[in-house]
Amino acid sequence: MGIPIRLDANASHHLARVLRAKVDDNLILFNGDGNDYAATIIKIDKKGIDVVIQRGSASHMESSTEVILAQGIARGDKMDFIVQKAVELGVKKIFPLITDRCNVKLEGKREERRLQHWQAIIISACEQSGRSIIPEIFAPLTLSSWLMQKQADLCFVLSPHVKNKLPRENGQAHSSIALLIGPEGGLSENETEQAVKTHFLPLNLGPRVLRTETATIAALAVLQLRYGDFS
Repeated sequence: MGIPIRLDANASHHLARVLRAKVDDNLILFNGDGNDYAATIIKIDKKGIDVVIQRGSASHMESSTEVILAQGIARGDKMDFIVQKAVELGVKKIFPLITDRCNVKLEGKREERRLQHWQAIIISACEQSGRSIIPEIFAPLTLSSWLMQKQADLCFVLSPHVKNKLPRENGQAHSSIALLIGPEGGLSENETEQAVKTHFLPLNLGPRVLRTETATIAALAVLQLRYGDFS
């Protein structure tokens, strides 16, 4: 017999009400430590679900390249969508940024609630995509503040106004890559220059101007294909 535990309210509700789980059903659990845990449901009642952990095994869902997303905060559901898809595409750290063209104001309790909301989206995206390590999301900060503290081997800033394409492969391995993308309306010319002065490579994905949420998905997929674990 393994280790019996009671699942939290959210997990219990999802299993019982959404997935219609039953006693003796098998499932895979994770707690953010990088392992997958095989478990079996042993009890379902009105207060929750009890499971027994059978065994744990290391998950192999994480890319060897740490991909960091610095995203100008988009409005409403767009930012939720960006956070969700970034997790599915293997991002390990997300920095919401306050930029010149950012029209979202987050202060005090509103910022706290928004961070909790994004954290819930991240956990749900991990469940959906099979990731067992929960990516970090940080409190919003200004672009200039983030540029002073960013740490990555290779940094890109996305802009439709430059001609630079993705560099040709040179065989050099990069353990971490940072991607900087503006909100609706993109980054200002001054912000792009700021980034370039701190060793960011300007990057254009193609001839069409993309919405911020489309640009994020496209750029992350391209970077994972070139430097990460897409094949």
